[in-house]
Amino acid sequence: MKKNVIVPFLICGTLFYSTSIAQESDKKTPQSSEIWEPQPRIITPGNNPDNAPSDAIILFDGTNLNEWVSAADGSNPTWTVKDGALTVAAGAKDIKTKKEFNDFQLHIEWRTPAEVDPERTGQGRGNSGIFLQERYEVQVLDSYNNKTYANGQASSIYKQHIPLVNACKKPGEWQAYDIIFTAPRFSKEGRVIVPAYVTIVHNGALTLNHVALWGPTQFIGLPVYNAYENGAIRLQDHGNPVSYKNIWIREL
Repeated sequence: MKKNVIVPFLICGTLFYSTSIAQESDKKTPQSSEIWEPQPRIITPGNNPDNAPSDAIILFDGTNLNEWVSAADGSNPTWTVKDGALTVAAGAKDIKTKKEFNDFQLHIEWRTPAEVDPERTGQGRGNSGIFLQERYEVQVLDSYNNKTYANGQASSIYKQHIPLVNACKKPGEWQAYDIIFTAPRFSKEGRVIVPAYVTIVHNGALTLNHVALWGPTQFIGLPVYNAYENGAIRLQDHGNPVSYKNIWIREL
């Protein structure tokens, strides 16, 4: 049988090849779409979804506050550590991590007080907050049978994004956030090129799906981006004895 051969020819100054050769070059195999390098880095996952994988930084393991300082002046924090939990102490003010982060995956568990003061409703019940890069507040609140403005309830980005669902457990029960955060990118002139993005899973339910943040959290007024590099994780003292435990983070 005569084999196919390349037969170039010219038409109006353009080089063409025979149809048989073109068909041969278009032939695909399963291996054509395989990518072998680079191979993903190997880590050891936790035994359970809430266990930290081997590449995580442990921010609070239930024993001490070695990774934290007072957000006000960098002094040793005065929040209470007891029975494996970290609890807001009256008048202790915000705390933040010593280390700063850019893109990350954060796991944090929290609990609002089991005893509910009937005088406290809305934002007055189990209020705290988790500030990503000290700028963007993921709301912590007792939102179980406790109506408030939708962009201020648990797992909202405070005053920005409303959760897809209310996944709150009863007061006094431990709850979990798994947060994926992508930091904003800025031009050399300080203009935001790409906004920050956040995904939140609350107690196993997706509540925010890769939402773009409008800028740092503001209690009054509209958020505005200003260029920066990295930022710490800050926990808010809002006057309620909210507790935290099992806090770990993975840099992405």
